[in-house]
Order: sequence, then C-alpha cells, then structure tokens
Amino acid sequence: MASPVSRSAFRSLRNPVRRALVALALPLIAGSAFAQAWPAKPITLIVPFPPGGPTDVASRIVAQKMSVALKQNIVIDNRSGASGTVGAAAAARAPSDGYTFVMLATPTLLASHLYGPTSYDIFKNFTPVGSVYDLPIVLVVNPKSLPDVTTLQGLIAKAKAEGGKLNYTTAGAGSFGHLTTEQLKTIGKFDMQHVPYRGSAPAVTDLIGGQVPAMFSDLVAVLPHIRAEKLRAIAVGSGQRVSLLPDVKTVAEQGFPGFDATSWGGLLAPAGTPKNVIDRMSAELKTALADKQVQEKLESVGSFAAYRTPEQTGTRMRQDFERWGKVIRDNKITNQ
Repeated sequence: MASPVSRSAFRSLRNPVRRALVALALPLIAGSAFAQAWPAKPITLIVPFPPGGPTDVASRIVAQKMSVALKQNIVIDNRSGASGTVGAAAAARAPSDGYTFVMLATPTLLASHLYGPTSYDIFKNFTPVGSVYDLPIVLVVNPKSLPDVTTLQGLIAKAKAEGGKLNYTTAGAGSFGHLTTEQLKTIGKFDMQHVPYRGSAPAVTDLIGGQVPAMFSDLVAVLPHIRAEKLRAIAVGSGQRVSLLPDVKTVAEQGFPGFDATSWGGLLAPAGTPKNVIDRMSAELKTALADKQVQEKLESVGSFAAYRTPEQTGTRMRQDFERWGKVIRDNKITNQ
C-alpha cells in the first residue's frame, strides 16, 4: 500500500501532469497485455489463390493443425487474381496487429517482374514467418505422342531433331513451369515452342489428349495421371528426387549438375507485426510441419512440409526473386 506521503504527493500533482503520466503508462500496459493475451480472437490467413489449388490445400492443412495449438481458429480468406497480387495487396493493407497473415507462393513473389510495379513491396511491406511447403515441378510427356522419350536427354535430342518446332505447354505465360523450361533451354542449348494455357487443368487435359506433347508442371496437377500411366514423368526439377516418384531422376542427375527448381510457399505477416507474434507463429508452424499426419496430408496432394526460419525464408525470397527475375528479363517473358 502507498504511504500517506506518496498519496499526498500524487494528489498534489495538477491534472494535466497526471494525465500525461497515465498516457505514458498505457502503451506499456497495453503491450504487456497484448503479449499475454494474443491470440484473443480468430486469425485470418489470406490465400491469394482459388480454393482447391496447391497453395489453398496446403494452407488449410497447416492452418487446421496450428489452430489447435493456438486455441483460435485460423480462417482462410481466398482472394485470388493476378498471380496472387490481389490477395497480397489486401494483406499489405491489413493492420499489423497479429491477426492477419498471407500465404506467399512463388508466382506472387515474382509478380512484379511480370506485371510491373505492384501496390506493395514484397520485401518492405511484409515480415517472413517461415516457409511452409515445397512444391516439386516435374517434366512429363504424353507417352503416345513421344513413345521413345523416356529421359530428359531423350526429349532434348527430339527437340533438336525437330529443329526447335517441338511444342511444350505450361499453366501460363510466366508460370513457374514456363520459367523452368526457359532456363533449361538456355543451359541445354536447345529450343522448344511454348504453348501457354490459362491454368494447369486445361493444359494437362490437352497434354493427355495429345494436342501438346510435353509439359513442366507442378506435381500436384499431374501426379494422378502419372499413376494412371496417361503421362510419363521423365525428370523432376528439384535438387533431390521426390519420394512420390523415387525412380524419376532429377534434372541435375541427367546432365545439369546443380540445377534446382522448386516452387514453394511461405507464411508472411504485414510489416510491423509484433516480434513476439512472429516468433510464436513461427514456432507453431515448425511444430505443425514436424507432425507426421500433416506431412502425410501434404504429400498426398503432391507437396512437402519444408519449414525454414523467418531469416532463412527471407533469404530464400531474395535469392529466388533475383534468380528468376534474371530468367524473366533474359528471355523477355511477360504474363501475356
């Protein structure tokens, strides 16, 4: 209990001074309460792609697990459009109070190279929380259209024999499959003609139908058709073989040492989000991705749990931004 002298002294202060002291104390009190109480309400996770896609599916699997640990629902908010820039812009405008996050995917990271300046800076307006999943990319061919092509070198030989007239398709101009193929063409000194589609589904449909003979696709879109033997996988872009396709060699193993092309997703928060929130979310993300059931669910849809710290995620963002930005510039690639 305060002494009579201290009470008297405090009461002798003029009201404006007392108000100033209270004003100074309130942020400290509020900050302490926030640190203890967060999360006190549901968290919104903006997924800047449509429901059912690889980013959406991975987000829901991980969010469900994290919700249990955080004892608050993580609500998925799909805001698709323009390679994820619509959703990312919404996240950049959101309050940095720890209740809004966004799932970054490779197309969104590279969007400014393809679309020009965005309304936000992916590096200045966001803080990395951690990487979530890796999405392997796989080179597939139609076995009826290219019956003798069973390896990457076989496809390259076929492309050279065709004088650069052999077609390949992707999910769209500027898609990760497009960028990967163009880089591979440059390194391998061969040419193929790009036939872009608007999305993986129509591209895969025409690939199976024989309208186009080859495609570099994310594993999610083609895995069922590989298993049904409607498509033949001849190479994976990642640095290591994929457990779902253990017999398919990497691009690196087939004459291109060091080649590594992997699409991925990571959790970001609006810049200014309190560090204690970032640390807690990152820790819960790491725990969720270490869970065997979460790993199995992700693998069942063709993606793989791949936690990295906020610092490692930030480094990967910059490395991929610069690497694929150069591919885009060198090949004069646009989103058209």
